[in-house]
Amino acid sequence: MKKISFIICSLFALSTISSISWALPDCVGVRSISWQNCFGTYTFPGGDRYVGEFGNDEFHGQGTYTHASGEKYVGEFKYGKRYGQGTYTYASGDKYVGQYKNNLRHGQGIYIYAKGDKYLGEYKNGKKNGQGTYTYANGD
Repeated sequence: MKKISFIICSLFALSTISSISWALPDCVGVRSISWQNCFGTYTFPGGDRYVGEFGNDEFHGQGTYTHASGEKYVGEFKYGKRYGQGTYTYASGDKYVGQYKNNLRHGQGIYIYAKGDKYLGEYKNGKKNGQGTYTYANGD
């Protein structure tokens, strides 16, 4: 039950992030080391886009990274990497909601497959590891 409560609380927290007005000042000028403790938008030449908090010219704090492919991550960043709570939506329709460390799934999370299967459990270094429950779309 703790795991389910954790996931539900995580989903609520992430859904409210987008409605919070940012307390940080806008990032000004060309992206550089001066983008320190500010809120901004950066679009990469290939079409990827990040909207969120910056520190030391890196994604740092809350933000949304949208890939040109349509994949999207909404959550916490630390020194330019996914770190903490977040939701990653894949182009296939799969979705992961849970903890990250150094850009990898790490800690508690739920992976929901587009076909309806779900895995709720522990991850380590991007892979299922430890306790978990896999539920098939048919309920098995």
